[in-house]
Amino acid sequence: MALIEDRRKVSLRLTVLRYAITVMFSVLAVSFWVLQVVQHAKYAEMAENNNQRTLALRAPRGLVFDRDGKVLVENRHSYSISIVREHTKDINRTVRLLASVLGMEEGDVREIVNRHRREPAYRPITIVQDATLAQVAAVTAHRLDFELPDVVVEQVPTRRYPETLAAHLFGYVGEVNDAQMADNDRLKSGAVVGQSGIEKVYNALLMGEDGARRVVVNSVGREIRTLEEEAPTEGTRLQVTLDYDVQKAVEDGFKESGFNGASVILDPNTGDVLAFTSVPSYDPNAFAAGIDRATWASLNTDGLKPLQDRAIQGRYSPGSTFKMAVATAALEEGIITPDFKVSCPGHAVFFGRSFQCSLPNGRGHGTLDLRQAIQHSCNVYFYTVGNMVGIDKIHKWATALGLGEKTGIDLPNEVQGLVPSPEWKRATTKTHEKWYAGETISVSIGQGAVSLTPVSQAVYISTIANGGTRITPHLLKAVDDGSGWKAVPPPPPHSVVELKPETIQTIRDGLWRVVNEPGGTGGRAKVPGYDVVGKTGTAQVISIEGAKAAKGKTEKDLRDNGWFVFFAPRDHPQIAGVVFVEHGGHGGVTAAPIAKHAIETFFAKRERRPLPPKPALKPVLTGSQ
Repeated sequence: MALIEDRRKVSLRLTVLRYAITVMFSVLAVSFWVLQVVQHAKYAEMAENNNQRTLALRAPRGLVFDRDGKVLVENRHSYSISIVREHTKDINRTVRLLASVLGMEEGDVREIVNRHRREPAYRPITIVQDATLAQVAAVTAHRLDFELPDVVVEQVPTRRYPETLAAHLFGYVGEVNDAQMADNDRLKSGAVVGQSGIEKVYNALLMGEDGARRVVVNSVGREIRTLEEEAPTEGTRLQVTLDYDVQKAVEDGFKESGFNGASVILDPNTGDVLAFTSVPSYDPNAFAAGIDRATWASLNTDGLKPLQDRAIQGRYSPGSTFKMAVATAALEEGIITPDFKVSCPGHAVFFGRSFQCSLPNGRGHGTLDLRQAIQHSCNVYFYTVGNMVGIDKIHKWATALGLGEKTGIDLPNEVQGLVPSPEWKRATTKTHEKWYAGETISVSIGQGAVSLTPVSQAVYISTIANGGTRITPHLLKAVDDGSGWKAVPPPPPHSVVELKPETIQTIRDGLWRVVNEPGGTGGRAKVPGYDVVGKTGTAQVISIEGAKAAKGKTEKDLRDNGWFVFFAPRDHPQIAGVVFVEHGGHGGVTAAPIAKHAIETFFAKRERRPLPPKPALKPVLTGSQ
């Protein structure tokens, strides 16, 4: 019986073993079938990729030309050094060795790698965007020694700004960030995109289409041969409205004067931007291949704020340049005529308070009409007229002329200025304060709460110059996608202000006297034969009482800001604009000469005459208007 029982146990065990073996081989057979048949395409591709590599070929960005065809933004060749994690066996070893070879801190390289860890392993992580020839040679030598098979060196196009003029207008490029990739599916990690200026606004045109090159590599990652290559497509070329020579004239003027500030010069009939300057500036080439931390920190901590675009982001009291808005309101509303006269003894009393005129030592201008008041920039005259007109009508006509409004210029981050009104004050004060008539007195000469951008001042003077059309300033003139230049129609005017011919002529006459008659505050802008017209402005940055209190307690520059708005010729204007000089004092002394140099350059170029030399400007600070 025992023998029979043993045989049964052995038989059962053999049966279980046979079934187990059958199941095991069945599972193996199914697995092989899945791997070889069902997932054949997947594993064939993986096997193929073991000895193939696809390299991205970055597209050059489109070049940028000025209105006459001069190249202002171009590309140059540079080398990038990247790690391909797909081909690395030990990323930590690669980081340590690469940092040593490049002469970089290991922590910096590791930080770059960590920042891109979530990205696909096949996508290269760029460690150096603009490598030196020494770095390229060192990496290449270690690749030949099979020490860095997972590191690639690629030649890539890099942005170059041969002329560092108009940096805030052109802007700069940089590696795409997460927010930009979230907003645009076309952008990939590592892409170089516009971060400010027209580089940002027209990035979609300028970027082009990247290409690719598929190569065969050996076991250590060395390229053996190229299988196929798709060439990149260069970005669209842009022609902007900027006039290089006028732009240079403005920047030379600021450089010679020694002041900071901003300037915007337009064609008052079309809105073409002829010059656009913000000082101090920066070198956009520093951003082209990735700005280093020290340079970025110095730009951001600089008290002069070189990254701020003063032309469209700075807001300042306009001073006496605002007086034409008050004059327009008074004439258009029928409150005064051009011959309306006011006697100026050097001051005037309104609502129990004495307001001083623009002449020093309390001297007065005597009796003046509107044209003479503009010529001499008489505060008492405009105090009186502003009080007669009232804040509501001043606000109505100032905004109609373009002040306190965004201009719509094709640049990012334009801010809106302010022409105050009773509604504005009620909405912005915690106690919903009412507007006091005494506040209108300060507004009448461009002080108080009035705060304007230089670009809006350029539109304002252009509206006066062309007779009431509030043009839209713009930069794009033509594009070329490879099939030839195509003109880009200018944007339509924002609005048209119906001004009486008498209003236009009176203000033009007054502005002409500012520059061309004895006693005018803008005589330094006179260009014989061209009927330059303009208006100076000198605006306090702090009250007289505040200046006295701050004396000896602050290093902040408390000098007045200087303005000059202009157009020429008087009756058929071809050029208009604004020059703003930060802490420059009298606008007629510091801002007007810069405008003169730009005007002389503009007409000399159009008449094919030699361009004028740099002006010899010496800053002179005064307190008059």
